[in-house]
Amino acid sequence: MKDETKAILCSPELIQTRDAHFVRLKALFAGETPEHVFALCGYVGTGQSDPYLDPERWVEEALDDLAANADQLRDASVFRPLVLEFDPYGVHFVDRMFGAEVFELHDKWNWQAKCLETPIGDLRPPDLEADETWQLAWRLATTFVRAGVTVPLFGLPVIASALNIALNLYGQSILLAMVTRPEAARRDLEAINGVLCEMHRRCRSLLPVDQLQPVIAAYRTQPPGFGQICGCSTQLLSEGMYRDFIAPLDDAVLSVYPHGGMIHLCGAHTQHIPVWREMKSLRAIQLNDRAADDLPIYFRELREDQVFYVNPCDGMPVERIMAITGGRRTVIVADLTEPLLTS
Repeated sequence: MKDETKAILCSPELIQTRDAHFVRLKALFAGETPEHVFALCGYVGTGQSDPYLDPERWVEEALDDLAANADQLRDASVFRPLVLEFDPYGVHFVDRMFGAEVFELHDKWNWQAKCLETPIGDLRPPDLEADETWQLAWRLATTFVRAGVTVPLFGLPVIASALNIALNLYGQSILLAMVTRPEAARRDLEAINGVLCEMHRRCRSLLPVDQLQPVIAAYRTQPPGFGQICGCSTQLLSEGMYRDFIAPLDDAVLSVYPHGGMIHLCGAHTQHIPVWREMKSLRAIQLNDRAADDLPIYFRELREDQVFYVNPCDGMPVERIMAITGGRRTVIVADLTEPLLTS
């Protein structure tokens, strides 16, 4: 790594600026209403090398890129964290560890997976010590730690959620099994979730708490000590099915983190509000696309200590977000040019 890169990415001034934003974010999570709406739009470093072949070199290049763009973090109005994040195999990262055939659709940024042909109920957890997919992610993380830079955040790969992974591995068959062979379905879901929790625990043991962030860290940055699950596929389940099969698993993943964490939503999920209102580990709800349409319902019916990360879209522009929330309990994920006053 270049000496200049190390100096910039260990700058006490930049750490102070980053941590000042974290203070504001912690206050939001603690229930305080800020004077200005919290806006988030981070910068993700990129490298030119192939991270699948030479992750160490890629990390070095991405850190150089972050250093070259470090002034973005100086924005006092919008939190623009500097983030090093690479998502091996995209949303199929965990699928590959469970034996699914993961392949490139067009390039190494667009991955797909073929469903397993093995029976539901016989899923075996991978040996992380020997698994090449996990070891690739571990090399990326250990290279970042060894670099000794203290300013950037490190975004985890897509560790997702038990339901998302089970659907990737089995397709609709896992949903049918939850009705016709519930014990077999439960065994596999629990096997998946055990691996997810273990991966989070290992990452927490390696990465500094002030720098570890779950996936898509530039746009879902939480205060240190918070985790994340992907709730995309929960729209396929009834409230009762989610409560019985999945909610305890999601709660277990979030509970790996000392302060709980976030669920990502992108579809129609409001049937699960009663469960999520009871889930003490669930502290933030991230809404984009179709899910953002339901912001009025979530804001009205969820707990006062649950924070909303909202990606503005055609159906939910910034003006409507403000009309619904007044900027309270809200992070607007956008490159705002002017600070917005809360109301």
